[in-house]
Amino acid sequence: MNEKSESKYVKRTQKDYSYSFKLAVVQEFESGQISKGELKRKYGIQGDSTIRNWLEKYGTFDWANKTPGTMPKTPEQKLLELEQKVRLLEKQKKELEQQVEKSDKKAILFDMMIDIAEKEFNIPIRKKSLPGQSKPTKKNTKKQ
Repeated sequence: MNEKSESKYVKRTQKDYSYSFKLAVVQEFESGQISKGELKRKYGIQGDSTIRNWLEKYGTFDWANKTPGTMPKTPEQKLLELEQKVRLLEKQKKELEQQVEKSDKKAILFDMMIDIAEKEFNIPIRKKSLPGQSKPTKKNTKKQ
């Protein structure tokens, strides 16, 4: 039983692609990571001019003057960028919280290990700080 899974050709339209997907493809192309042809293969985009149209609509390249520039972003583009930044920051925050929790657990574990070692070997491991440590004195420098 040697069955091949055949991919059925599905004609897609512009309405099949979400606004955020189009912006992501444009951003990926403009960052220089990948070519238009590779994007077509990667995401299954069928039309030859689809990505070019998206670049003209949503990209930062000034197609009228043929110069790269900063075209004003629409409020929707700004909102989507801010939402992506918020998601990224939330992910980073979660990772940092996990690292802090892990570090706290390590500190507790090391304290327990030191306590056990001090009891087992009957030696002081922790440095005892002196209660009356003096503060550094200020030098009086007078101009003569």
